[in-house]
Amino acid sequence: MNDFSFNILQKCEFGMGALKKLPDILKACGSDNVMLISDRGLEAIGGGSPMDVAKAAGIVAKFGGSITDYEGGGKIPGDIDPLIAIPTTAGTGSEVTVFTVITDESRNYKLTAFGPQISPKYAVLDPELIMTAPPSIAAACGIDAFIHAMEAYINTAATPFTDAMGEKAMELIGKYIRRFVANRQDKEAACAMMAASTFAGVAFAFARLGNIHAMSHPVSAYFHVAHGVANAVLMPTILEYNALADHGRYAKIYEYVTGVKADECFEPLDLVDAIRELNNDIGIPACLADVGVTEDKIPVMAIDAMKSGNVLVNPRATTLKDIEMLYKKAMYV
Repeated sequence: MNDFSFNILQKCEFGMGALKKLPDILKACGSDNVMLISDRGLEAIGGGSPMDVAKAAGIVAKFGGSITDYEGGGKIPGDIDPLIAIPTTAGTGSEVTVFTVITDESRNYKLTAFGPQISPKYAVLDPELIMTAPPSIAAACGIDAFIHAMEAYINTAATPFTDAMGEKAMELIGKYIRRFVANRQDKEAACAMMAASTFAGVAFAFARLGNIHAMSHPVSAYFHVAHGVANAVLMPTILEYNALADHGRYAKIYEYVTGVKADECFEPLDLVDAIRELNNDIGIPACLADVGVTEDKIPVMAIDAMKSGNVLVNPRATTLKDIEMLYKKAMYV
């Protein structure tokens, strides 16, 4: 068992209509002036990208320079001003993480800056805010949350604490993601997905992720594929690769995905088949070629993927050649 410690850095308010508590939260923060960060596709608040931008803006506003000056860990000199995170998608978990991921278009590279100094002070988790998402967004974000939980659960940095968060997240998402994609007005499903997304965020905030996220970031940077879609397309191929390192956890994940007890005949590759079926059910493309990825970029994407710290905690040891092989394998059905 790995040594571990944990300290949740924000107060989370969960529930239908929780947004109504925002005035009280602002008072508690002593906020007289507020900067609201969103994007053109959202009415007023923000999904994962605006929350990451808010963290990055908090760094630069407080300490100056460019966000590239703070790439990596240990470079943020102090706390940013209080950040209130209000997710409108059930996916990224950024409301409870110490990471900000920003695309540097000059390099076609997704850089990460991280540290407890940028963790949101409050998270408002209102399932009403995710009930107007289009089905494609619900699917991409929901499966992204599942992958957060799953990678944190199977990687070499997992602890009993992150297991608890990841297992509950996978249980809820496995049970409710199909229902939520089918009908975002399903209140029970919306509540489950919102809670699961945050639990998954807590899990990977402490245990990191794995090859799926390491490899998806270059796909998004070079080909502008939505983050959750890139993750989901890569997931079956990388799960198959990681099956060699499984020590019983694939069976548990299989049960969360299918709702069926894994019997004595279960094989790790059964999970790969179940994941392909889940992807198909919620409308995820089958391979990288289907989302516009071309083979000529595989060498540079592999180099960028290997820069990710997530490769270091992947359950199966991985080299640059392995990454190139996985990209090629995921290119076509």
